[in-house]
Amino acid sequence: MTKVKMSWHSMYRSSKFRHVYGNAGSREQCYEGIPITHSVHDNHFCAVNPKFLAVVTESAGGGAFLVIPLHKPGRIDPHHPKVCGHQGSVMDIKWSPFMDNIIASSSEDCTVRIWQIPDGGLRRNMTEALMILIGHSRRAGLIEWHPTCSGILISAGYDCKILIWNLEEGVAVKMIDSHPNVILCMSFNTDGSLLATSCKDKKLRIIDPRSGKVLQEADCKSTRVNRVVFLGNLKRVLTTGVSRWNTRQIALWDQEDLSAPITEEEIDGLSGVLFPFYDADTHMLYLAGKGDGNIRYYEVSAEKPFLQFLMEFRSPAPQKGLGVMPKRGVDVSECEIFRFYKLVTLKGLVEPISMIVPRRSETYQEDIFPMTAGTESALSAAEWLSGIDRGPLLISLKEAYKRPNPAGLRASKWDRRTVKGIDLLENISPNTDKELLKMVYKQQDEIRKLKDELGKKDERIQQLELELKNLRNT
Repeated sequence: MTKVKMSWHSMYRSSKFRHVYGNAGSREQCYEGIPITHSVHDNHFCAVNPKFLAVVTESAGGGAFLVIPLHKPGRIDPHHPKVCGHQGSVMDIKWSPFMDNIIASSSEDCTVRIWQIPDGGLRRNMTEALMILIGHSRRAGLIEWHPTCSGILISAGYDCKILIWNLEEGVAVKMIDSHPNVILCMSFNTDGSLLATSCKDKKLRIIDPRSGKVLQEADCKSTRVNRVVFLGNLKRVLTTGVSRWNTRQIALWDQEDLSAPITEEEIDGLSGVLFPFYDADTHMLYLAGKGDGNIRYYEVSAEKPFLQFLMEFRSPAPQKGLGVMPKRGVDVSECEIFRFYKLVTLKGLVEPISMIVPRRSETYQEDIFPMTAGTESALSAAEWLSGIDRGPLLISLKEAYKRPNPAGLRASKWDRRTVKGIDLLENISPNTDKELLKMVYKQQDEIRKLKDELGKKDERIQQLELELKNLRNT
């Protein structure tokens, strides 16, 4: 009889993220005195980028949100200027992934508005939006920017409709009317060619956003799906929800076959909505419950066990929502791979939480900071609407390591160029602003085309140099 010697190494799965830990910011790094909204809508009410922190606030006679320069933590003045142009409560806010001074908001007044924040922050209340998008018949609850096209934004309302907006023209170009009930969550895949949605009818859907066709549908009869997120290029979708036994659970799905989940895992018996956050660069999944004080994190893989639990960050203060810093805004020199901004309603506090890989090194850690999405749009709205798909244009974070900025305000060249052009527009009429925004999008398209032409000319030059060299040799 042949004996097989089993080693404990075969049961152990090595990972560079096994010892990632959460580090809450000190009091000097927090933002205090913020009248955070008391809305019961299950949203984050917070958005952040390398320049600004935006938080939805309580306000009388309409909706408002604060915009605070990221490098100015501390106690916020009670009379701090607000963005207060909505006639109803603000339900969702999202910064543009391509222009750090542009933010979108949706409201109970049924509108979606695009705002341009002056560099350095607001000096007085802002009531005039760059663009007002009118199309929903009931309150607009969710908004999402397209991940690779700066001119496309989608919104979902309580009228059970999803509208796709072409911001280069300021019009809705598509209405998706395939949900019989309120849409709870939306998520684009990496190149924006697919849209995943969860709905109050307990169904998970994968939709072609350009045609509006439902490509896949899962009837989750035994569970109530609340949130959904695409897992990068793994061709997987993750959902969070509540099982038939009223326990919170997560489920992993194949985006091409929603007949049954690949795996399911029960988390706990708490009642708050479980928010998923996925980092495609590190393949890490973070789970944070509304009303919880903890954040669980996992490593995701394409093979079994698919979800590997790593650790849990614990805090006594319950979170109402969480904003996430784009990867280009993290502190690379401290091996920070993810950063949350946690809303603590009872204290009127926004607290940064850094997820850090414990390493002692004075060199750039390329294995934990691969190329990541930058601020340049990969295609125009017209190109995307015509059926073209492109992945995000990637940048290296190595330059951030060479020039560390403790405030986390590393503006890209595009940011500076954009700000220089539109910083002094606070007193311009809305019509002029709308035209200006169109010009910005057109300039992006022209820059992209010029880069393509330069690349082709470089190739031609190399070819001619090689032919010349061959002629000389003969």
